[in-house]
Parts: sequence; structure tokens; C-alpha cells
Amino acid sequence: MLKKLLGLTTASVLALGLAACGGEEASNEAPVDDVEGTEEAPAEETATHVGEDVDFTIVGIDPGAGLMNITINRVLPEYGLEDDWTVVESSGAAMAASLASAYENEEPIIVTGWSPHWKFSDFDLKYLEDPQNLYGGAEDVHTIARLGLDEDHPTAHQVLDAFNWEPEHIEYVMALINEGANPADAAEQFVDEYSDLVATWTEGVNSVEGDDLTLLYVAWDDVIASTNVAATVLETVGYDVTLTQVDAGPMWAGVASGSGDAAVGAWLPTTHADYYEQYEGDFEDLGSNLHGTALGLVVPAYMDIDSIEDLAVE
Repeated sequence: MLKKLLGLTTASVLALGLAACGGEEASNEAPVDDVEGTEEAPAEETATHVGEDVDFTIVGIDPGAGLMNITINRVLPEYGLEDDWTVVESSGAAMAASLASAYENEEPIIVTGWSPHWKFSDFDLKYLEDPQNLYGGAEDVHTIARLGLDEDHPTAHQVLDAFNWEPEHIEYVMALINEGANPADAAEQFVDEYSDLVATWTEGVNSVEGDDLTLLYVAWDDVIASTNVAATVLETVGYDVTLTQVDAGPMWAGVASGSGDAAVGAWLPTTHADYYEQYEGDFEDLGSNLHGTALGLVVPAYMDIDSIEDLAVE
């Protein structure tokens, strides 16, 4: 729809110019709406490439994210886009705000996206097809812990090891936060409403009395939600939990060095693959806490584009 509209606009401007310059001769021309194209400006040539519609810009997230690394260092060059396209560094929140603004006005936009994320429940979106499978298939989100956590805080280790939920659970918390709830309050509401699930995470654990624990997290909507839920559950068994926001690299480095006790937002095997390899042996991988994630380039469903290949400039 957008391409057709732009094409008609260009043709209309051309017709006005001819009328101004040609006087009566121009008035004898057929109406623009009845003309499919002229030698000067064929209709099919007036439609813009999707890159022009978005200034050849992809709205990204924080520079330390594996999603950004894949997009900039693999997707752009391997699809032949590196000479024309730019990925703008921002944050998860800034990306979502840009998407929301564009969507509200039915404007074109391309963002680096992932799911689960509240944007898929609030907006009609689609992933661009990735024929080369550079973003990989579904990923898992893992819980990682510092070495020795099982000895120093066996109760916390047991709870974190048991922590596991489904996409609809995390999307419930994310939706509450997006609607204005404080993350801690949203986590408390989830714990209250899904008490049967939470009970499977705390079954058989021994309570503690105010032991300090630090969870590291990146400011991604899903990780904010999961970290606050994990913290709330740990507090129900007696821990005094501190949440520390960092970028992805420092999150892994903090757990590996022991300055942080654990993190529940490690995306594997693709997004955080470099960090996993860099710090392997210096942390404990407690396994997946969420299955069924996805990564890729995301656009509103109203955009007339389906594949990353369509971004290439011929």
C-alpha cells in the first residue's frame, strides 16, 4: 500500500509540473489516474525500495547483545547489505518505543527483535524470513551461576536450578510491566497467581534468614521480567536479593568472577555464544529455564516485505 501511494504521489507531482509548463497542451492529456506509465516516469519505477522508506536503517538494541553481533557481522555482509544498510545502536526499551511510535502511525520500520516479547501481543508483527538461517532456530534461555554457589547457598542453587517456565508465563509478567506495573510488583502478582508452578521451584528447600544474594541482568524486557520473578521467589525462602543491571558482557564476566551470584537471562546457543566460549569453565550452567525463543529482523505486518533478501539493493 505504501509503495503504491508513493508512486501515485510522484506521478501526480509530475502531472502538475507539465500542466504549469505546457498550458493548454497539458490540459489535453489524459488524467494521471488513467495512465499506467509514461516514458519519462513509468509507474513501476516510481515505487520506492523498502530501504528508502526507512532510510536504510535497522533499529537495534544495546551494542553488547549477541543479536546485534549477528545482525552487523553476519546478516548484513552475507545478504549483501553492508554497503547500504546501517544498524543503529540503542537499547531494548528505545527499540520498543521506536516500534510503538511507527506502528501507531502505520509507518515503515525494521527492528532487531526477539520473542518472547510483549510487542508481539500488542502489535501485529512478523519476522522477516531468513533463508540462510543466520539467526538460527529457536533458542533457550539458561540460568548460569558462579562456581561454588551450590556450597555457599544450597537453597538458592536449588531454587535457581528448578526455575523453569513457559513463554506464556513470562509474557504475562512482561505485559503487566508494559502496562505500567513496577517489575517487582508484577513479579509478586505472578507468584501469587501461579503459586502451583512456583511451588515446584521451592519444593523441599530449606529456608534461610536474610542471606545476601546478587542477581545480574541485562535491561531486556524478558530478562527484567524473569530476574524479578526469580528474585521474588528467592525472597520468599528468606534471601535478601540485590538486582544489578549490566550489559551482556559484564553479566557473564560478573558471574564468572563471582562478583554476581547468578543470572537467569543467558540466551543460548546463539545470542551469547561468544560469552559462553570466553568464560566456559568459570561458571556453572544450570540449564534451560525457557524454551521456544526466536531472533531476527521484525517488521509490522502491514509492510509489503517478507524476507531479508528483499532488503538487497539491486
